[in-house]
Amino acid sequence: MSLWRVEWLRLMRTRRFLIVGGVYLFFGLLGPITARYLPDLLANLDEGAQVLLPDPTPADGITQYLGNAQQLGLLAVIFVAGAALAIDANPETSIFFRTRASIPSILQPRFTVNAATAVVAFGIGAVAAWYETLILLGSIDLGGYLAGLALYSVYLVFAVALTALVAATLRNVAATVIVSLIVLIALGLLGLIRPIADWLPSTLLGATDILIRGGAFDMLPALVVTLVAIPACLVGAVAVFERREV
Repeated sequence: MSLWRVEWLRLMRTRRFLIVGGVYLFFGLLGPITARYLPDLLANLDEGAQVLLPDPTPADGITQYLGNAQQLGLLAVIFVAGAALAIDANPETSIFFRTRASIPSILQPRFTVNAATAVVAFGIGAVAAWYETLILLGSIDLGGYLAGLALYSVYLVFAVALTALVAATLRNVAATVIVSLIVLIALGLLGLIRPIADWLPSTLLGATDILIRGGAFDMLPALVVTLVAIPACLVGAVAVFERREV
């Protein structure tokens, strides 16, 4: 049985795909509903209160989805990826694989399957969010939406590649997940520094919201850095794994 099939079966039989896909689908369905009915809900909580909220726009439905996707969705992606990429978390399993295949051949299917899972799951949620937004709030700029989703997907692939590098450094799955999230959060906070913000992978997360609202987004610096960082993380992960004894 090939390592590609092993990783696919691991993803399906452990129901990990349902974890990631379920989170994105849930928020894809919930986001537009929240944007549409939140003013009414707040008004009904206290009939004497005056709720001053602007009328929801179609873009608001997508923004609600993306906001949740950047939090719990990304957490689910890192959790599932960390469990797969922490090759040495289980010494017995690690020895079994390491004595039969090289580190690149072990790492490649685990990274690819989990990165693809993240992108597909995010896409499922994005389709659900688009459909409900169309029904409840109206149409959005589909071209800008697709471009933004593509950039967001590149970021997800980067997040999985970064998790691979962290997993190579740490043996524990929980530590891999926590450290990976800390690094991603730190990169997001660095985005508050204006001179370097345009070059950070986390900048890609805001592309969709900007594009569907008709704004301009200079994607090139962050996209180039992210596309370079993905193979760099993987090469680093392979190098660390190969130097470390089980």
